[in-house]
Amino acid sequence: MARPMGPVRLRRTNPVTVIIGIVLCTFIIYFLSNSGSATRPTTSKSRNANSKPVPKSNLAHIRRDVQRFNLNHVTITKDPIANHEAVLILTPMARFYQDYWDNLLKLNYPHELITLGFIIPKNKEGNAATTALQAQIAKTQKSATNKFRRVIIERQDFDPPLASQDESERHKMENQKVRRAAMSKARNSLLFTTLGPDTSWVLWLDGDIVETPPTLIQDLASHDKPIIVPNCYQRYKDDSGKMAERAYDFNSWQDSETAQELAAKMGPEDLLLEGYEALPTYRTLMAYMELDEKDDVRAEVPLDGVGGTALLVRADVHRDGAMFPPFPFYHLIETEGFAKMAKRLGWQATGLPNYKVYHYNE
Repeated sequence: MARPMGPVRLRRTNPVTVIIGIVLCTFIIYFLSNSGSATRPTTSKSRNANSKPVPKSNLAHIRRDVQRFNLNHVTITKDPIANHEAVLILTPMARFYQDYWDNLLKLNYPHELITLGFIIPKNKEGNAATTALQAQIAKTQKSATNKFRRVIIERQDFDPPLASQDESERHKMENQKVRRAAMSKARNSLLFTTLGPDTSWVLWLDGDIVETPPTLIQDLASHDKPIIVPNCYQRYKDDSGKMAERAYDFNSWQDSETAQELAAKMGPEDLLLEGYEALPTYRTLMAYMELDEKDDVRAEVPLDGVGGTALLVRADVHRDGAMFPPFPFYHLIETEGFAKMAKRLGWQATGLPNYKVYHYNE
């Protein structure tokens, strides 16, 4: 049987205990409210009292890290010097020629508006070219007058297809597909990594071009054409020992019905190369054009293919997607394929038969 409970006695609350309880509750409520505010974005009012404000100089640096470019404000005009237009000179370089560098320094376009870009193969010759190029760059960039805006050197991330860069080996017909495919990859790598948002013009200038007019850039730009190419020749001594000149670059041409018929019979991977007896295309080569205006260096002709020894391109053409196909593109490759691709995008190539640049004579 359960026992009856006795009377319940209530204990009096100690006033000290009540005070301690109130203090503890107040502290807990304060702690919880501050912890919740820590999850909110920090502002000047909620920042911890021990934290220091960010210096104004740091805030300014952060703002400078974010750059905005309105490509509609990038001018591409026939008077690039007056409009302070940035030029990117790109050179695939297998060997270093001092005459190339000396001629580059003679270009009288403001050097502070010129960025140089080079891509060099990773082989023994490429190592030697890189060493020689770096020595000249270091010397030039210390100069107060000839210093360029920026210089970029890249090394190819693939092996060159040919062991030798001798002219006789480079121009063998059986080597053209693999050689020019590698050239296309090198050109595209260089272009895609150096083209800036403020670039107006891209001048492709081969590393073995040793003589051009000092006004090359502004001369070509003054024609106000999206793609323009001069005639490339070589100087040499004839049998009598006198200096003469001969055509060198045969990749600038106007198409022919014969070439189109040959292309129609080819397989998808076949190339229609120019300048070889085994492939008589009967195209009109700019190298052999004889115009009525023989002394008019500004005489223009439309072209369907272009060479890349010296080639001025509006940056917008490349931005539109025109590149150098490393594969047969309508049976064309590299610079000739570039002209075809640009034309498909609505950009017409132009040639200057009487305006000459000169290639190194091996």
